[in-house]
Amino acid sequence: MKLPHKPQIHKAHLPKLSIASAVASSCLLFSSALIAAENTNNNSIEEIVVTAELRETNLLKQASSVSIYTQADIERQNASHLEQVLLNAPNVNLASGASRGRFIQIRGIGERSEFVEPVNFSVGVLVDGIDFTGISTAVTAMDVEQVEILRGPQGTVYGANALAGLINVKTNDVSPELGGSIKTSFAEYDTRSVEGILNVPLNDNLGARIALQKNESDGYIENTFLNRDDTQNIDETVARTTFSWQATEQLALDLILFYADVDNGYDSFSLDNGRQTQTDQPGHDRQETFAAALTSTWSLDNGHQFIASLSQADSDTEYGFDEDWTFVGFCDGLACDEDVVGFPLEYSSFDNFIRDNKNTAVDLRWLSDEGDITWLAGLYYRDQQVDLRRVYTFLDNDFLTDYQTQNTAIYGQVSFSLSDNLTLTTGARIEQRDADYADNDSVRLDADETEWTAKVALEYQVSDNHFLYALVSRGFKFGGFNPNNTLEPEFREYDSEELINYEVGSKGVWLDGRLQTLVSVFYQDREDVQITSSNVVCPPEGFPCQFNDFIDNAAAGTSLGLEAQVDFALTDAVTIYSSLGLLDSEFKDYVSFSHVDADPMFNIGVDLDGHDLPQAPKYTYTIGTNVQLSSALNVDIQVQGKDEFFFSNDHEFKSSPYNLVNARVEYTLEQWQFALWGRNIGDKDYEVRGFGTFSNDPRDFFAEPELYTQLGEPRVLGVSANYTF
Repeated sequence: MKLPHKPQIHKAHLPKLSIASAVASSCLLFSSALIAAENTNNNSIEEIVVTAELRETNLLKQASSVSIYTQADIERQNASHLEQVLLNAPNVNLASGASRGRFIQIRGIGERSEFVEPVNFSVGVLVDGIDFTGISTAVTAMDVEQVEILRGPQGTVYGANALAGLINVKTNDVSPELGGSIKTSFAEYDTRSVEGILNVPLNDNLGARIALQKNESDGYIENTFLNRDDTQNIDETVARTTFSWQATEQLALDLILFYADVDNGYDSFSLDNGRQTQTDQPGHDRQETFAAALTSTWSLDNGHQFIASLSQADSDTEYGFDEDWTFVGFCDGLACDEDVVGFPLEYSSFDNFIRDNKNTAVDLRWLSDEGDITWLAGLYYRDQQVDLRRVYTFLDNDFLTDYQTQNTAIYGQVSFSLSDNLTLTTGARIEQRDADYADNDSVRLDADETEWTAKVALEYQVSDNHFLYALVSRGFKFGGFNPNNTLEPEFREYDSEELINYEVGSKGVWLDGRLQTLVSVFYQDREDVQITSSNVVCPPEGFPCQFNDFIDNAAAGTSLGLEAQVDFALTDAVTIYSSLGLLDSEFKDYVSFSHVDADPMFNIGVDLDGHDLPQAPKYTYTIGTNVQLSSALNVDIQVQGKDEFFFSNDHEFKSSPYNLVNARVEYTLEQWQFALWGRNIGDKDYEVRGFGTFSNDPRDFFAEPELYTQLGEPRVLGVSANYTF
């Protein structure tokens, strides 16, 4: 179902909401929409298809919780990057700690950072079938047809790296018509963007589509020590070429070539928080990616299809930062001056992580024709090699690691028509992984694991326009290694994580297609939760100390929540769109020894049983309206918000709740489109990353842990122009 929008909903400040109140809110909204619609004109909402599943499926007939953001949605927010699109989605959160928010959480599950340890990610990211999990800094909004956000385990489709969900980005297909567009945008903070698209039919059966994009900005940080305002800059160049060839009536070939060169700055944290820093060595967040994907589709005479996909992504990343957040001589004349305290208190260090990530995948899929029994079967193989070089001030030699994994899987899905309206769908995947780790500290670790994932869904078509489903699915995430030599041997490896997801939902179109509702309620039960912990290691002289992250298994965790989306074509000219995510998540039987209140000297931890999961706000929402004032003039206004959430399981510091206002006024004149737009018009400060297990401030002698935060985008006003030919 193609919606003018696919966002979220809200009721200002929602306290700790229960599922009962969530259902009541959704029913109230639905009833209000029905009453208000009685005297409106017929203006149906457009259909949309989900492509991330094993088969292309109408959104209203898919038994899972999905949000779709179309090209129109992306343009209305003037989004240039994936992170700006994800801010709209219910029960989706981001942790930045870099130039872009590339660490994604869905329903409170997901990673917050990546340093030395090799990370197995909980949220998969695909772009045209190419795996960008963990390297989504290169995923911009260039020529995107739609962004699909699938919540809950997607193991049958994607395997181990989709425990929490899957982000699928689909770009525009090659079309048979010659044409294209040129778009440029200018905004505050010396922000500018240019994008060019050219679609070329080479003959009746072969066509190509070329897309280029350049994003630049000085960023939102002022470095007062260096007297610069570009130390958190954006500099992203992306190019993609797609070839589509109908080789025969039965054989189609699609080739995608992708290149990204990201050279962003990273200078976000300061001792006093805010948007002013004092670093003498501003950091960087760089990524260069070459990727390609070849897909062949054979359509057989009996209605079956055989699809073979080969993809490869080779990414070189470099992430570095000024660890002390200050400059040499920062303590001169202050209480922490060496002449006052009698010994050097301040320190200066830089930490740099250089990774080479090579990822090759083969996916073979055989699909039956549609019928009373519809099935598919698949084989999957992936080889990933990640080499790390850490260059750190306090290391005598660079730290080198070699991490290689090979995944092999067999999977399948069968749908049985139990009656004209009732369908049973079952799917399963068995995946085996060989993992090998080695570093130049003479550590050698390996693992050979086999895991399984499955789902059972009961789907009931109440009418042509109303669909109900009940779903049980299992997801998993493989275990891994901690390369930290300061850890006890029992912490050098951690176990696989398991998740069971229970979900019921309703999807429907009402009032002659003018009202669409998507509602799902879920409960998730996790075992051996993989959680990032940390320790502090100090030399005999007491300084400087090193902060080391490692991954451990908590006992268990649960999540209970709701996701609702309502889109209402109120009149021919006015559309109201909204989405709401509610989430109540907590640990079970978990004692943290890395929590700031813990006392590892006496082996006393902090009992976090019943404690909220990190990065899991109680509510997320978007509500907005789109008004077509005339055939040429369009206005869109939206409010998006998020509740407070804990930054980590290691401390009690929280983010602040926020509500952001975005707006866009668009004028169309024949082939031209002009827009005046603004994001975060109220200029609200909101946090996208927080640390709180340490003090980094020599002025208070590193006495007590403090909260240090990275702020999100401030108010940005801009203009754009788009010419289509």
